[in-house]
Amino acid sequence: MKDFIKNVFANIVAILLIGIVLFGFIVLFFVASAMSSDQKPYVENDSVLTLNFNGNVIDSYTEQEESLFDFGKSKDVLLLDVINAINNAKNDEKIKGISIEADNLPAGITQVDDIRAAIEDFKKSGKFVYAYGNNMSQKSYYLASVADKVYLNPVGMIELKGMSTEVTFLKDFAAKYGIGVDVIRHGKFKAAVEPFIRNDISPENKEQLSTLLNDIWGNISTKIKTSRKLDDTTFKTAVDSLYGFIPELVVKNKLADQLLQKSEYENLIKKQLKLKSDEKINRISVNKYINSLDEEKSSDNKIAVLYAAGEIFNGDEYQNIHSEKYVEYIKDLAEDDDIKAVVLRVNSPGGSGNASDEILFELQQLKLKKPLVVSFGDYAASGGYYISMAADKIYSSPNTLTGSIGVFGMIMNFKDLANRNGIRSDIVSTNANSQVYSPLSGAAPGTIPILTRSVESTYKRFVYFVTQNRKKSFEQIDTIGGGRVWSGTRAKQLGLVDELGSLQQAINYAATKAKLKDYSLDSYPRKSSPLEEFFKQTEEDEIAARVISKKVGKENYELFQKITNPKLNNGVQMALPYQITIK
Repeated sequence: MKDFIKNVFANIVAILLIGIVLFGFIVLFFVASAMSSDQKPYVENDSVLTLNFNGNVIDSYTEQEESLFDFGKSKDVLLLDVINAINNAKNDEKIKGISIEADNLPAGITQVDDIRAAIEDFKKSGKFVYAYGNNMSQKSYYLASVADKVYLNPVGMIELKGMSTEVTFLKDFAAKYGIGVDVIRHGKFKAAVEPFIRNDISPENKEQLSTLLNDIWGNISTKIKTSRKLDDTTFKTAVDSLYGFIPELVVKNKLADQLLQKSEYENLIKKQLKLKSDEKINRISVNKYINSLDEEKSSDNKIAVLYAAGEIFNGDEYQNIHSEKYVEYIKDLAEDDDIKAVVLRVNSPGGSGNASDEILFELQQLKLKKPLVVSFGDYAASGGYYISMAADKIYSSPNTLTGSIGVFGMIMNFKDLANRNGIRSDIVSTNANSQVYSPLSGAAPGTIPILTRSVESTYKRFVYFVTQNRKKSFEQIDTIGGGRVWSGTRAKQLGLVDELGSLQQAINYAATKAKLKDYSLDSYPRKSSPLEEFFKQTEEDEIAARVISKKVGKENYELFQKITNPKLNNGVQMALPYQITIK
C-alpha cells in the first residue's frame, strides 16, 4: 500500500514538473518572440522591395490564419501595409525598384486592384518594376502585367483564360435522400435558394452572372491590355486560344517579354543595380520594410478603420462579423473623443438579417456624432450592403460584388429520410403552430405563410434604408434590387455607390470630412496579443476547426459548417447566393 501511495505521489509530482517546464518553455517562446519583434530591420543601400506573397493578403487581423505555434510570426500581410510599403519605397533612395514574384497571389481581386494602382504610382519615380513567374494564375498575371517587364520560366505558363463560374445543384440529391426544402425569397435574382429547387441556372440568374462576369473581366482585361500595349484582337485571340499555356506563344503574343530561368532573372536585376555577378541582391519583403520605417507619431486626432470581414451572424465571436461584438466596437468608437471619423471597410457577402439590422442601427447612431465613410472590398452584398446604408459616402472598387438587395428564408427537413429508415415522430402541442418547425416532421401549417410575410417585411425595410441613403424612390431601388448582384462599375452607374476608389481614398475623404490635416490611423478589431492568440487557439473548437479546414480546404469547410450548424441559417437571411472565385 505504501508503495502504491508513493507511486501515485511520484506521478503527481512528475506531472506537475512537466507542466511547469512546458509553461516555462511557452513563456520563453513569447519572450523570444517579443524581443525579435522589437528588432527593427535595416534597409541596405540599393535594395529591391520584393512582393513575394507567401501568406495571404488580408484586410484585417480577424482574417489571419495562424497555426498554434506561430507566436505572431504569420506570413500574412495587411493590404494597407503593402500599399504603404510601395508608397514609401517610391521616395526612399535606398529602394531602387520592385520585383514581383508572381507565382502565388492569395489576395482578393479588389486588393490586387489597390496594389496595382500603388505600383502604377510608384513607376512615376522612374524606378524599375520587374515581374517573374514560373506558373502564373490569372490573378497573379493581372498584377504582374503592371510591371515594366514581365518574365516567364521557359517551361512555365500563364493561366490566362477569361472568367467563368459554376453552380452546383442539389435538388435531385435532396429528393434521392429524402431531404425536404421549403424556400421563400423576395427577388427573382435572389439565387441563393436555386441549388435546392432547380437543376440548372435560371434565366434571371444567368443574365446577372453573365453581366457581372463581363463587367469584371472587362475591367481586368482593359488594364492588362493597357499595361502590355496589346490591341483587342491580339488579346482576345490569346485568351480564347489559351496561348498563355505555351511559353513560346506567350512571348510571341507579347503577354511576357522574355523566357528566363530564375538565375537569369536575378542577373538582370543585378545589371539594373550595377552589381557584379557574384554580389548579392539586397531584397527586402513588405513586412520587413514596414517594420524598418519610423513609426508615425501618434496624433490626438485619429481615424478608425473598422473592418467588417466575413459573413454576418448573431453572437460575440471574434472571427467573421458577429453582431454583439460589432455593436460593442461601434459604441466604443462613437464614445471615443479621439476618434474624429470612422471608415467602415466592408468585405462581406451578408448573412443574418437580424444581425445586419442591429449593426446598421448602431452605425446610424455613430454617424450622428462623427463622419462615417464606407469602403467596399471584394464583397459588399446583401447584408454587407445593408450595413453600409449609414454612410456619409460609399467608395467601391470597380470589381466589387455588391447590391443583392433581397431577402430569403429556407427551411430544411429530413422527414422522408427518417421515414425510409424506420424513424417516426409524433407531436403534442397546445396551439395550432406550437411546433413551428421540426427536422423530422417539417414546418407547421402556419410557418411558411408567416415566414413569407417576414421575408416581405424585411425586404421592404431593406429597400427603405437604401432609399434613404441613396436618395431614390422605392420603385427605383426595387427595379435594380430584387436580389440582383452588380459589379462596382455598374453600381456606380446605378447610383448604389458614390465613388469608384480604394480604401486609401476613403480614408483621405474621411480626413477631409472631419477637417483633419494631421491624424493617425487605428484599426479595429484590434490584433490579439500572441498570448491571447495562443490560448484562443488551444480551445477545442478552434483546434478542430483548423484541422478540418486544412484537410478539406477553407471553402469546403465553410459549406460543411452551414450544413452541420443550423444556427448559421436561422431566421431571415440577407446573403449573397454564393461566392464567385476569380482565379
